[in-house]
Amino acid sequence: MTSKLDQLKTMTTIVADTGDMDSIRQFQPQDCTTNPTLILKAAQIDGYAHLVDEAIDWGGKRGLGADAIADRLAVNFGAELTRIVPGRVSTEVDADLSFDTAAMIAKARLLISEYEARGIGRERILIKLASTWEGIRAAETLQKEGIDCNMTLLFSLAQAAACADAGVFLISPFVGRILDWHKKATGQEYTAETDPGVQSVRSIYNYYKSHGISTVVMGASFRNTGEIEALAGCDRLTISPQLLGELDAAEGDLTRKLSPEKGATTAPARMQLDESAFRFALNEDAMATEKLAEGIRLFSADLRSLRAMVSERLAKAA
Repeated sequence: MTSKLDQLKTMTTIVADTGDMDSIRQFQPQDCTTNPTLILKAAQIDGYAHLVDEAIDWGGKRGLGADAIADRLAVNFGAELTRIVPGRVSTEVDADLSFDTAAMIAKARLLISEYEARGIGRERILIKLASTWEGIRAAETLQKEGIDCNMTLLFSLAQAAACADAGVFLISPFVGRILDWHKKATGQEYTAETDPGVQSVRSIYNYYKSHGISTVVMGASFRNTGEIEALAGCDRLTISPQLLGELDAAEGDLTRKLSPEKGATTAPARMQLDESAFRFALNEDAMATEKLAEGIRLFSADLRSLRAMVSERLAKAA
């Protein structure tokens, strides 16, 4: 019998949420997403030591600091991943720049130039930006330059609507972190169908399809395979190796839950959000406000850990 992973591949583009290349080879996704957390984890694996060594050697010879070397390391991993997946690789702009539009634009341009210097065209890369107002404005500028963006840390319809108006290529609405918040807030347990994260992504998907919005919806941050199955048919889903393995081992029929035709009939009116309206809508959503802030803090902490690892290795190499 066909596995649920194989069935899912017929209705949704599968994206690997990892920097572990062996896992990517095993499950053969179309795309791959990375972030400082995943790169930090992958950098501890002996098989990828050469990617770390190259970045340290490159930075040391040029007298560069941990920030530049961490960027180099991200591109090293990203370049390797483009050799494995046929589609796109997402590389994240530093989370500590999430409220600085100009700095995000500059870092995105730098990352793209580093890829292009290796012969990897921008059509193979997605630049990940936090879905703050400033991040959305950065994406709007980058999209006009032909640099496609993946908007991460997205927890609300207001964020999704603003991203659509900015013309971004792809959004990554989070599922599991929304579930985490509601479980903590209510003390309740949820099924796949009542899962608030699943419901959030479904509402965003339906909003996009109803209004003919071409921005890709890629569900992210899953806690279990039930959430993934409940979003079967979503444009893309980015999934960890553990959950990919569970889906690959699972048998039984997988029912399509989302489709453009069905989504186009069930959505609210098109939202028009200027900065003040966006900030007020986000402020009204306690979950989205808290999880966005927390996500930026967590990614920033992992980025600091990555830079600390680089600084330690740099000192030893001196």
